Amino acid sequence: MHAKDILIDGYNRIQEEVHAAVEGLDPDDLHARPSASTNSIAWLVWHLTRVQDDHIADAFELDQVWLTQDFQKTFGLDLPRHDTGYGHTATKVAKVRVDSGDLLTRYYDAVHAQTLGALREVAAKDLERIVDERWDPPVSLGVRLVSVLSDDLQHVGQAAYLRGLLKSS
Repeated sequence: MHAKDILIDGYNRIQEEVHAAVEGLDPDDLHARPSASTNSIAWLVWHLTRVQDDHIADAFELDQVWLTQDFQKTFGLDLPRHDTGYGHTATKVAKVRVDSGDLLTRYYDAVHAQTLGALREVAAKDLERIVDERWDPPVSLGVRLVSVLSDDLQHVGQAAYLRGLLKSS
């Protein structure tokens, strides 16, 4: 098995978990927050998708799906167009609202398709390419891909946990 196949498998797992966390929830469930300082399922899925979209596009010199497929307009959030949710306050978390989980999964699926397209073209030597020199040590493509994978899995796990809390009460 090649490294890119492992990465593709990992990103496919994110997609499965995103759908499992969101499907069948009504807007009240999607926006429920156990406390004023916690995140909602809608915010968690939107954020993990924005991070994947932003970071993968940057690493592979692609355009963000958020902008090229008009998801930024479709979501209609009162946030800057390049906002990924990083460092959001409780007030900004509350701004991420959707009418249905379908919009979240459509956006995730579009980002996932772009991610897989990029990953299918990766050769082992590409994983060593430096994609971000702002860090010490500089970040390679391989490290960035694993970082996004890890971050997304953590956030989708949080969404699944929150779903479980909502459905148990």
